[in-house]
Amino acid sequence: MSEMCVVVRGGGYEGKQGGSFAAGVSAQSAGARGLCLHRLVLPPGTRGVPHVHAGHESAIFIVSGEVEVWHGPDLTEQVFLGAGDYIYVPPDTPHLPVNRGPADLVVLVARTDPDEQEGVELMDLPPHLAATVGPVPVAARG
Repeated sequence: MSEMCVVVRGGGYEGKQGGSFAAGVSAQSAGARGLCLHRLVLPPGTRGVPHVHAGHESAIFIVSGEVEVWHGPDLTEQVFLGAGDYIYVPPDTPHLPVNRGPADLVVLVARTDPDEQEGVELMDLPPHLAATVGPVPVAARG
């Protein structure tokens, strides 16, 4: 027996890890069972909150803007990404996006977690980032 396709239009939420998410495809919006796909906007001069997606992979495509991503066990690794770049975040990998650029960062985020926010686990900002990333305000959070 086949199922029907689900179209998702409009709607959104503020992620607890920071940033504004479009509703996208998830368990909540479309009945997805093994994935979610969202658009995230991080305004210029803001950052997210350090976090992991417990047990789930993430693939991110940079649509526009630029971002620095701190990642790894103690958020000691840093990478810079721009429009057209992709980044893969393995399960349980701490990461933190920072938009120091002059424009909105717009990304598409796909995860193996169909629940929009359930697998998001927030972390404290490590002391070594307090002086460089700490002063950057966190984008709106739910």
